[in-house]
Amino acid sequence: MKFFRNLAYGFCAALLVGAGGATVTAQDWRTASREPAGLAPDPAVVTEAVVQVYGARTRGVKGIFGVHTWVAVKPTGAPDWTVYEVMGWRLRWSDTAVVARNRAPDGHWYGSAPELYAEKRGAGVDELIERIEKAVEEYPYAKEYTLFPGPNSNTFTAWITRAVPELGADLPATAIGKDYLGASVFASAPSGRGFQLSLLGLLGIAASGVEGIELNLLGLNFGVSGSGVKLPFVGRLGPAFKASVAAEPAAVAVRP
Repeated sequence: MKFFRNLAYGFCAALLVGAGGATVTAQDWRTASREPAGLAPDPAVVTEAVVQVYGARTRGVKGIFGVHTWVAVKPTGAPDWTVYEVMGWRLRWSDTAVVARNRAPDGHWYGSAPELYAEKRGAGVDELIERIEKAVEEYPYAKEYTLFPGPNSNTFTAWITRAVPELGADLPATAIGKDYLGASVFASAPSGRGFQLSLLGLLGIAASGVEGIELNLLGLNFGVSGSGVKLPFVGRLGPAFKASVAAEPAAVAVRP
């Protein structure tokens, strides 16, 4: 495994040198924006259950290669959103990298604008949320974190989307770590549909009605699906996922 990982590091470094046009803007994490992007419904207005899957470029040079992803849930009538994600640095003082907290699900990730990958809302979504919460509790790598090739934050999100295929989440090529299966070689694709063959998250293939066809070469994804063309660094060339129209509050009849 160490040989493949070192080979992948060298390959990625060569690509980085070749990607001379790519730029990264350094930001102080303490002052970087965490403002909402307007992609999530306000719980004070929309009472129906909602699940959303997001991602945003990571901080620093890592952002050239990949995104950080997370899953947000709001049960029916809940006053706040709950966001589930993995943060590796928490293992410095905690026994788990998994974080569950109330925050704006569409907040900028230390200055990087979020992108919506999947959304479900309305009837039946409370049951999906229960399954998401169960998947969070059963995540097998909560005490581990490896930036590349995984397990990392994208491994966590893919674990959840595999457990809840109804989400139909199509994670981009930049969600490095989504293909990490640990000691396993065969599983469903990250969307929970189709199939995936993956060797330590470094070499593999995935195919489903959601992902289309994807090739994983040393951790870098290439593919094509109904959502567009998937490429390393770029993520996806195609139309952005559109959030559902917010449910309107029920009209109140006024009698004369």
